[in-house]
Amino acid sequence: MKRAVVLGGSIAGLYAARVLSDHADDVVILEADDLGEDGTGRGAPHRQQLHALLSMGHTHLERWFPGITAELVAGGARLGTGPEVQFYVDGALKAPVPGLRMLGATRPFIESRVRRRVTALPNVRVLQGRAEDLRFNAGRVCGVRYSTAEETSPHAGQQGELDADLVVDAMGRSSRLGTWLLRSGWDHAPLHRMRIDLGYATAVFRRGDELPSTVVAHASPGPASGYQPTLSEPGAMVAVEDNRWMVVLAGYTDHRPGRDPADFLARMRRCVSPLHEVADRCTLLGDVRTFPFQESRRRDFTRLRRFPGGLVAVGDSVASVNPIYGQGLTLAALQASCLSAYLRAGSPPHDPAWEYFRRAAVVVDAAWQVSATADLAQPHVQGPYPRGYRLARWAGDKIAEASVLDSGVNQAFMDVVHMRRHPKSLTHPRVLARTARVLATTR
Repeated sequence: MKRAVVLGGSIAGLYAARVLSDHADDVVILEADDLGEDGTGRGAPHRQQLHALLSMGHTHLERWFPGITAELVAGGARLGTGPEVQFYVDGALKAPVPGLRMLGATRPFIESRVRRRVTALPNVRVLQGRAEDLRFNAGRVCGVRYSTAEETSPHAGQQGELDADLVVDAMGRSSRLGTWLLRSGWDHAPLHRMRIDLGYATAVFRRGDELPSTVVAHASPGPASGYQPTLSEPGAMVAVEDNRWMVVLAGYTDHRPGRDPADFLARMRRCVSPLHEVADRCTLLGDVRTFPFQESRRRDFTRLRRFPGGLVAVGDSVASVNPIYGQGLTLAALQASCLSAYLRAGSPPHDPAWEYFRRAAVVVDAAWQVSATADLAQPHVQGPYPRGYRLARWAGDKIAEASVLDSGVNQAFMDVVHMRRHPKSLTHPRVLARTARVLATTR
């Protein structure tokens, strides 16, 4: 390709640009926000919330940016392995999983290092501007119309155009792709919604030597109890750069956490022992930051009968699921690898990217199934219920119960949570048989 244009310079857009740098002479990242050196920017306020990098996401981060783990750790990130990574169900510590690794760092810290790697590539450049529309010709996207976006620039608001062999929509949940397609006579991808009415809050604490052998601690309600805020509120904490703990607490409907520091600390003290310990011994730094998440969304491009060539979508433009499962960064990495596989197969970029969308749908389906199965257990979530939900929910509940006791069962469970295996692997007879044996010995 002569040129590829990526609409959006957040993490999904950066991954896409890295992939496209292997296939295009010129890769342009069109980004309206001035993201700054630290990667925080003025947009996407959820960047300041705690983000998890799941095991498979970490694998693909290292795949596309070799040596970045060592670079992040040298800069202050923590790499947790073995017992340093702890998962709890209803206050009970789950059985250890050998070989499990998780990186402790804030999203801006990771994203700024990824951006530095991507923009250092000789054929990648960033153009600050706002995408306004697509240009079409002969059944394909052939370019992008944009306006300069920097408000302080004397050229702000001026119009420009970029020719492109391939355009990537990485504009996130607020993507305007559907509007542009309809305006030009194309159908937009069907949008599936699941209202969950979630709220979560993140706070930062000074970290000392109070928990030297903990990098990640994550707690969730048990399968039999449903959502019991007085028993085990969803919460997690991660050791991050600059000797800090980052703590997130979540809740649904009337149990959403607020900005009051005293209430935040009280909720931490109702959670598992590591969060309780941080609340008692560590100093809160700054304000408690809240963020609402009303619904999970996914756009199913595979349901379309016609679609312009030269166009793909990645990241939250495709799917945005309940953030408490930490799948967002990993989904972005996996979709980039789907795009790479599609292009390496020799698919012409001017053709409709059906094979890419089919590949991406596999990882989106897996993430959606994990989050939707758990969300549908909440009494206020009204569906839609996917096919096989009752079996998946029953199996998941039993496996979650047995995962507290048995490392083998927990390995199967965590492989799904960390997106190393598809959720359907949990209904394999071998996994179910081991789960039955474990539970039988406890009764």
